[in-house]
Amino acid sequence: MPEGAKRDVWITGIGLVSSLGEGLDAHWQALSAGQAPVTDAERFAPYVVHPLVKLNYDAQIPKKGDQRQMEAWQRIGTYTAGLALDSAGIAKNTEILSRTDMIVGAGGGERDHQVDTAILNDVVSSNDPGRMLNERLLNDLRPTLSLAQLSNLLAGNISIVHGVTGSSRTFMGEESAGVDAVRIGWARIAAGQSEIGLVGGAYNAEREDMLLLYALNDFCMTGEFRPVFSGPQAPGIPSGSMGAFLVLESPEHATARGATPIAKLSAVWSERARRDEAGSVSAKVRDFLARSGDAAVLSGATGARGVTEAEAEALKAAGVPVRSVTNRIGHGFEAQFPAALALAALTVSRGTLFPALAGDPVETGESKADRVLVTGLGHWRGEGAGLVEKIG
Repeated sequence: MPEGAKRDVWITGIGLVSSLGEGLDAHWQALSAGQAPVTDAERFAPYVVHPLVKLNYDAQIPKKGDQRQMEAWQRIGTYTAGLALDSAGIAKNTEILSRTDMIVGAGGGERDHQVDTAILNDVVSSNDPGRMLNERLLNDLRPTLSLAQLSNLLAGNISIVHGVTGSSRTFMGEESAGVDAVRIGWARIAAGQSEIGLVGGAYNAEREDMLLLYALNDFCMTGEFRPVFSGPQAPGIPSGSMGAFLVLESPEHATARGATPIAKLSAVWSERARRDEAGSVSAKVRDFLARSGDAAVLSGATGARGVTEAEAEALKAAGVPVRSVTNRIGHGFEAQFPAALALAALTVSRGTLFPALAGDPVETGESKADRVLVTGLGHWRGEGAGLVEKIG
């Protein structure tokens, strides 16, 4: 390939699971029908969660032993990666899978809730909480806990279960991890350094340790579900369980094996705004909008206060059609950007935007959807965006 040239990058497979269902057809049926968000405000009250649809893990992870050694977020991700490989038509194709690059956006492992609860209760009554905490951490934590929490275990499980044995990379860093997982996979194919890759992430929102973490920083949505752009102040983050993986492929490789593309991934940007400077987030969103032309917007706005209002300001001023991902499936942190791209690819493949959600003033406009800009602003740092276009 000539120096400086850039190839197109096609999305040829998508695996997606969320509170709305499993697979592209289930998601489009719910979205196009204007289905109300599926939320649970009671199980983890006062926090709002979008629970994962019930999955038959045996369909993609046939060995019970494999399932037992995975934490929930790993099962979600491994299952969803299998859906993506099936969608692309490369599942069990050893020759292609042996050179399929894999890039995952992942968080840490799940905590031992009983140990955490006991330590937190004892901290309150201890006369020397610092010393007590150190002793309990040394004595109470299982020796295998650190190994069980390794972020790259998701990629390892995908490799073991599905035979994806090309290069492997794992990024940590909440929303930015998901953006960079996609960006690196896209850039390698565009530059001719790779022909096919599997990118994505997974998140289990139905875990008390993560809700506690975000609640301590006042990030969570509480009470009843509200649309993320519904008021002058953002309502907080409604966490969502989800898994999203994309198969990215060069047109040459896809054509040679007779694959039908779903959409084209034309650009991915991963950047940082100076959030301590007033107006920096809105300016970055306006910059993404300028780069994408007149594309409709599929916003990954988290619902977190500060950044969500700034994105709303820029989107309102732009006057482009907008839809929110979080309003439909919640916020999945590392998995949010891949999930938003999956929904954008689904949207352009169907050629039209799904209906706006009542009660969200930023969700406006009706149009054909040949080009969709996906935004992915982190709840406290990290700005990203991607442009998805229809092929042909």
